[in-house]
Amino acid sequence: MNNNRLEQWGWAEEWNKKWIKTIESMSVEEEAITAAYEPARIIADYGQKFGVITAEGRRFASLTGKFRQRQEAGGMKPGVGDFIVITSHGAQDDVKVHEVLERSSIIARQAAGNETKEQIIATNVNTLFIVCALNKDYNVRRLERYLILAWNSGANPVIVLSKSDLNDDVAFRLAETDEIAPGVPVIAVSAKLGIGKDLLDQYACPGQTVALIGSSGSGKSTIINWLTGQEEQITQEVRDDDSRGRHTTTHRELFLLPDGGVIIDTPGMRELSIWDDGDGIARTFDDIEQWAKQCYFDDCQHGREKGCAVREAIETGTVDASRLTNYHKMQREIAYQLRKEAEVSKRNSKSTKNAPRRKKRGEWRAEVEEDFGASK
Repeated sequence: MNNNRLEQWGWAEEWNKKWIKTIESMSVEEEAITAAYEPARIIADYGQKFGVITAEGRRFASLTGKFRQRQEAGGMKPGVGDFIVITSHGAQDDVKVHEVLERSSIIARQAAGNETKEQIIATNVNTLFIVCALNKDYNVRRLERYLILAWNSGANPVIVLSKSDLNDDVAFRLAETDEIAPGVPVIAVSAKLGIGKDLLDQYACPGQTVALIGSSGSGKSTIINWLTGQEEQITQEVRDDDSRGRHTTTHRELFLLPDGGVIIDTPGMRELSIWDDGDGIARTFDDIEQWAKQCYFDDCQHGREKGCAVREAIETGTVDASRLTNYHKMQREIAYQLRKEAEVSKRNSKSTKNAPRRKKRGEWRAEVEEDFGASK
């Protein structure tokens, strides 16, 4: 199995091990079918079709009927960054996706709208660049939300403060961001002035996958073009009144970097609802969690309770009051999301339980033979 081309796109020894494990779990009886399987990586999502990279080059792929049925029943949906099991039948767009290899990380959010549904942003990401422009759109509370998503994903977050040439006090913004993201690298960059590229390059190295997330107009597409050295993505000016931009990136796509490594661009987000919470809130608001351990009551809600260490920290200026407000808001949002997921799961369980059982082939044959015999 020649994977030299795939190695450029992040394939490494760990994926060989996961490949073997996945193939064995598929329980294929025919050796000929097993031999026809190939590895590939999803590099773009076009809706009904995926752009994939194989050992032979770029192809278009679609899900097998069996995979699509599993997905419609609530199974895993492939995403950009996934390593997959495919069969290729020679034609450019005749590639079928059979299975997804176990992921090392998954960046996901609650899909926009009222439906409780996970939307995969990117998978198998090593480093997540959270891009926030240093203009009117800068917002520390939104950065906290992005950090929760990053910590939940399994990727390592790096905050990139873009368009630093538009800000007169970059040092102040760096310090402000450091306060809400202890231990997280914070980098101020300006593609226009060529500042900070060397700091980003250290994450975009061979074998590594970097993804970018952020609001529309934050400068993600400009950073993609800057790091790849090519005009891969179209860029547009932002509005003057609120520094917001239009969606210049319309789909998720993975690009090769000149010195090795790959980078995933994603459409700008106008809203970000957290899909689930592992330890994202605890890690993002670690300072509040640590102060809470010193509260007089174990179940202190940090309101008017006696001996609340968090409130004392706010009164002394150690913790920002708006940070505690956002902490409570995120907790409520996660609790609401988990209740919605539980309700959907319960409804689906009832629907499956009450659905008529499909007869096995042997049962149908027995009934037919019985009816046939009775009619003799």
